[in-house]
Parts: sequence; C-alpha cells; structure tokens
Amino acid sequence: MSGKIPKALGFRQSQAGLHTWTGLLVGWILYLIFLNGAVSYWREEITRWAQPEIGVTRDVETVARGAIAHLQAVAPKATTWSISLPDERAGGATATFREKGRPAPRRGVDPNAVTIGPDGQVVTPRDTEGGDAFYRLHFDLRYVPVIWGRWIVGFCTMFMLVAIVSGVITHKKIFADFFTFRPGKGQRSWLDGHNALAVLALPFHAMITYTGLITLMVLYVPWGVAANYPSKTAYYAQSITRTKPVKPSGEAAPLADIGAVLKSAERAWDGGHAGLIRIDAPNDKAARIIVTRRASDTLVDGRWEIVFDGVTGQIRSQVAPTSSGMIARGGMVGLHAGRFAPMTMRWLFFLSGLAGTAMVATGLVLWIAKRRQKLADPARPHFGFRLVERLNIGTIAGLPAAMAVFLWANRLLPLNLAGRGDWEVHAMFIAWGVLLLHGFVRPPRRGWIEQLSLTAGLLLALPVFNIAAAQHGLVASLRSGDTAMAVMDLTLLALGAAFAAMAVGVAHHKPAQPKARRAKTAPVTPKAPATPARKAEEVEA
Repeated sequence: MSGKIPKALGFRQSQAGLHTWTGLLVGWILYLIFLNGAVSYWREEITRWAQPEIGVTRDVETVARGAIAHLQAVAPKATTWSISLPDERAGGATATFREKGRPAPRRGVDPNAVTIGPDGQVVTPRDTEGGDAFYRLHFDLRYVPVIWGRWIVGFCTMFMLVAIVSGVITHKKIFADFFTFRPGKGQRSWLDGHNALAVLALPFHAMITYTGLITLMVLYVPWGVAANYPSKTAYYAQSITRTKPVKPSGEAAPLADIGAVLKSAERAWDGGHAGLIRIDAPNDKAARIIVTRRASDTLVDGRWEIVFDGVTGQIRSQVAPTSSGMIARGGMVGLHAGRFAPMTMRWLFFLSGLAGTAMVATGLVLWIAKRRQKLADPARPHFGFRLVERLNIGTIAGLPAAMAVFLWANRLLPLNLAGRGDWEVHAMFIAWGVLLLHGFVRPPRRGWIEQLSLTAGLLLALPVFNIAAAQHGLVASLRSGDTAMAVMDLTLLALGAAFAAMAVGVAHHKPAQPKARRAKTAPVTPKAPATPARKAEEVEA
C-alpha cells in the first residue's frame, strides 16, 4: 500500500490548519465584534435603560407636538427643524434646528439638540452613549480613526468568513457532531462544544459575516464606484435619495397640523410609521414637511420619504429605493442590523450572536487545550502558549466584566460631570486594560476564576443597585408596565448567573492527569488485523 495521503484527506487537513490559524490570529478581535454585535440588538433598550429620566413613550403624536412647540418657541425663524421620533423600544424624541449660514454640527455634537419626553416636555437626561457605545465599538472600534477601525474589522471579518468555510470542510461529520457532547473529557469536550455552537447557528454566522462585509463594500471594494462615478460624493448623491431643501418665500404662513401629517404618512405606507421629521422653511408659505419612514418598518434599509406641503399638509411627492442595486444592498444592511426583526426574531438574533461569541471563545480555549498535552515542560510553556493563554483570560472573561463596568459607570458617575458619556466608555476600557494585566500576573486557573466571578458579581449586583439606590429597577418597571426595562434587569441577572456557574465550574474542574509514558522496548512486528475472509477461514477451521 502506498504511504501517500489520499487527496481528499490531504485537502481537509490543509483546511484544518487554515481554520485553526485564521481563527486564532484575529480571534480576540472577533470575540469583541461578536459580543458587542449581539448586545447591539438591544441598542435602543440599553440607551433607554441608561437614561431613566426619560421613561417609556406611549404616544408618538404627543411627543411630536411637544417638539414642534419647543422649536416654535426657541427657533421660529430657523432654516430647518429636525425631530427624531421614538418607537415602542426607544425613549423620547430629539429635536434640533439649523440656522441660515451655519454648517451642520459634527456627529455626536449638536448644541441645539434637546430631548422631548413622553409627555411632550423638554427633559434633561444624563449624558451617555448608551447602546450606541457597543454598537459603534463592534464595527468602528475605539480610540483609532473610524476608517482604520473599519478596515481592521473588515480584515478580521474576512478571516472569519474563511474560518467558517474551512471549518465546514474540515469537519466531515459536523452535523453528526452537533448531537454529540462528551462532558469531562478535556480537549474532546471543548471540541464538541465548539462544533455544536458552530452548527447551532451556522446560517446566522455565515449571514452576519457576509452581510457585515457588504455593508461597507464601498470602502473595501471601491473600484466599481471609481469606474462609474467621478467621486464618492457623486455616488452617494445618487444612491442615497434625499429631498433637497426649499428656499423660503418670505411670506409667513401657519404650519400644518403635525398629527394629521403623521396619520397621512401612515396611510400612504399602509400602516408604516414615521421615524424622522424634517421641516424646511418653517412658518413660511413655501414650507415643506419631509417625513422619513421608521427603519424598523422594512427589511430594506434606505430612504423612504414623503414630502408634504408645510401649510396645507397635502402630499407633494414620495421617495423610495427603486434600483435593484439599492434594494439589494439595503436588504443586506437591514438583514445585518436586524432593525426589522419583531421581538421573537430579535431574541433569536441575540442568542445566535451569543452562540457565535461562545464559538469564538471555545475555539481560542481549544487551541490551548490541544497543545497543553504536547508541551515538553508544562510548568514552563513557551512564550506563544503563555501569550494566547493569558489573552484568553483577559478577553473572554475580562471584556464582559469591562462592559458591565460601563453600565456601573452610567449609574455612579456624577450627573454634572463634563464629558460624562465619554468617561463611561473610558471606564470600560480602563477596566479592560486592568483585567488584561491581571490575566498576565495571576496563575491561569486563578485568573479565570477571579475574572469570571467578578463579571458575575457586577452583573448580579446591578439590578439590585437599581432597586435600592436608583429607584429605576425591576420593581418600578413591573409596576409601571415597562416590560422592556424589566426584561433588561432580568437578562442581567440571567447573564450574571451564567458567569457564576462558569466560575464554579472552573473552580471545581480537575484537570486530567497526563498518562505515564511507557519505557521504550524493542519493536515488535504487529500482528496483521484479521480480514473478513480470514475470520471466515478461522470459523470454518
């Protein structure tokens, strides 16, 4: 028999190496991306939890009327008014205005913006990024230029796509392995868990990775735009439809009733909802009211606008994505963000995201488990082994703890602190840096136990603190019928219990003892295995 490896087996083995190293080299960043991406499915709920001063909005029309009344009082002659309306998941509205000759403010900094509460009155919530901190972190990173962050995330996402494809090729019996889990078997158990988590949400993993690349395809693959447009500005001007502002006539006229305008938009969209109101030349005869459809109404992400006459309230025109390219890209973006998803599907997306996070984590731990037994001196592992082992501790156990610190900072930092929203994020990264260092200075086993216990303690104590000190906790949410905020606290308790269970599991885990090596003996010619024909001959004899 030839000693050559069969071609199919050799190909699978090559894919195994590709799968291992593509997953390892960017595994820690992928863990950050997956974890923050999963949490971002509750972006609006986290933001509302982080701003308990606002409360839950039950009547959007009341909020819109309150915003109009505020803008009439503070900027009746402004060039443009803008009102970002809440939905059933978010809190209040954001109202702002632009004056003639003044440029639009930078992203995230608008001195003219105010928050309108559920009762239509101006409210001053605490400064926080809320759920946006996790949402931006999962594809922009932090403390680096946005373009750099997106390139890094795109590079890691491509590695993830390669790891998914090579993983499917490597595991010949991957679907059979999904129904196999052997606890207490060390490396075998980690591999079983990794396979099960990978197959459990494999369609989601492939979808979320591919659509993540598609959302930024103009950045990663710009040559199509360069070949067909003189500049990216020209491309965006054509691909992102936006109604041009009108010039005021100079003749004063009252504004149409905003409630009637919103109802008219809902009828035109067959029950759709307004997400943004823009009023050009308010209080002028030439005024226009542009209503943009709520992103959660449709799968296709894009500009769905209706232009109303600002005085009569009659529909002038409608804008919607029309080209197949815009609809295809908008569908990809919408599928990735999951804004269209009803509550049940949103939970499935969230749990699938956590499964992806756990898949990356088990893959990183599996790399250590497979190589520990092969170390020449387990008491003195080589530098590469130690580096991966300690980064695993500070990332897998440390990052969730740091994210919990962000939530604690939201509750504990002084409300009048300058740059309070930024300091919440700084607190998260300072905590993560400390935990990464902790993972290097503590023995690995103690490091895992201490960081998992810390994460559990932070998560479990937060809902209790909300009840005792902040008066915005579980009991108050249940009494007011605010189901979303009650579920938020219950989810924190469930996650805390899960991390506590992991800490207990690590504390009680007994590592398998390495088998004693047998003394070398003279080689013995092995007995040839009995073939079916030979067995038949022995039976006949």
